[in-house]
Amino acid sequence: MLSRLKIIPTPERLRRLAARGLIVLQVLLAILIFGMLNNLAGRHYQRWHWEHQSRRQLSNQTLRILDAMPGRIRMTALIRPSNPVFHRVSILLEEYATQGDKVSVEIIHPDRDMARAEECIRQYELPGGECIVIETGGRHRAIPVADLVVSEPMPEHPNDVRQLFRGEQLLSGALQAFSQSTWPAVYFTQGHGEHSPEDFDRHRGYSHIAARLRDANLEVASLALGETRAIPNNCALLILAGPTREFLPFEIALIRDYLNHKGRVLALLDARIRTGLEPLFRDWGVDLTDDIIVDDALTLSGRDLYITDYSDHPITAPLQGLASVFYLPRSIRPRQFYAGGDKPVITPLFTSTPNGWAESTPDDPAPAFDPQADLPGPVPLAVAIERGPIPGVHSQIRPTRLVVVGDSDFAANGSLAGANSDFFLNAVHWLLEREDLLSLPAQPMTDFQIVVNARQLRCCFGLIVVLWPALAAACGLIAGWRRRT
Repeated sequence: MLSRLKIIPTPERLRRLAARGLIVLQVLLAILIFGMLNNLAGRHYQRWHWEHQSRRQLSNQTLRILDAMPGRIRMTALIRPSNPVFHRVSILLEEYATQGDKVSVEIIHPDRDMARAEECIRQYELPGGECIVIETGGRHRAIPVADLVVSEPMPEHPNDVRQLFRGEQLLSGALQAFSQSTWPAVYFTQGHGEHSPEDFDRHRGYSHIAARLRDANLEVASLALGETRAIPNNCALLILAGPTREFLPFEIALIRDYLNHKGRVLALLDARIRTGLEPLFRDWGVDLTDDIIVDDALTLSGRDLYITDYSDHPITAPLQGLASVFYLPRSIRPRQFYAGGDKPVITPLFTSTPNGWAESTPDDPAPAFDPQADLPGPVPLAVAIERGPIPGVHSQIRPTRLVVVGDSDFAANGSLAGANSDFFLNAVHWLLEREDLLSLPAQPMTDFQIVVNARQLRCCFGLIVVLWPALAAACGLIAGWRRRT
């Protein structure tokens, strides 16, 4: 009978088993450490934006709005991948989602996840179509995806248009609206030939800029001063958009009384037109004279003025490097006041170059500078006026603010080129003390593209798909062969 053989492990075999066990233990420890590091990286991470012109990073104003929101924010996007702005919307929502646990984001493909899309449509009572829903504190607002992109003429080529992406503008504006119980009311005066916010005409209408104001959570209405005895109590801002007829004395008295009670006025006053408001604005520190600004260094056609250099003011600080276009503007000349605590503080927003001047004979077909009658440059085209507490003294008194611009056509429907709309909106936000929205301009939709021909594409394929893997495989074979030898 054969006896059972007892195999006793040799010391060499024991060493091999111990080495293999150690390798397995090291692999398990490496996996454990990698999992722990991945978990920590998911909770504590740092992000960098390496783009030349970062279109991804949220502005400081948006970050302040998010910090001020008391509750959690949920953003739900119903958008198809075939939509031209799908990629930009995804990037923007991703940026909001990275701001801590306060913001949660969900992107729903209506065609792929029809049940979830139908659920959202019923939950938020959506009319249908692609949109972004923002929900916080039991309230929600839907922003159509079609409103995220606007087209405007290019200042250098008026016949060409460019597309601007307004995603952050609309989403952050909607978030700020949740923190307000009511929307500020903006009134456009009517009855004196002013631009109308309900007019869709290309040259005279203000319907496009009125739509921008509504997107910024403002109520827009018209006000016929001749039919009222007082400016409404809810008027947060009064806009005089290019009047072509004189105001009646009692209408001027209404505006004066409104300003004396801490009112806010945006006055867009064209050249060669007398409105009867000249004494009122003289009391507030500016002279309105019968002239136009001429500057050969800033014009292309002789009738327009391209402004790219702005003063240091909250209205114009975000516009540095952008072009605003004004048409036959008049000068807005600040007056000198004696020292005093209640005197208006006047800040020119932008001026002509030193080679420009205010032409006192606007009908001259070949204007030339006359040192005896014309005002030499730099000549202001727009000023911001503020009267309130003494600078450096903390006070709860609400200041009176005005912005006076020597042109109104720059904000017409067909003239919202370059930074024109941004300047208008920034002026409105400053007048209403909504500084958080001053630096949220729309972003041009310019994509970086690499164009390659068929030969270059084959070279890239051979380099990436064939050559580099072949080199890696060759290195591995050589290392294995050397170990065997």
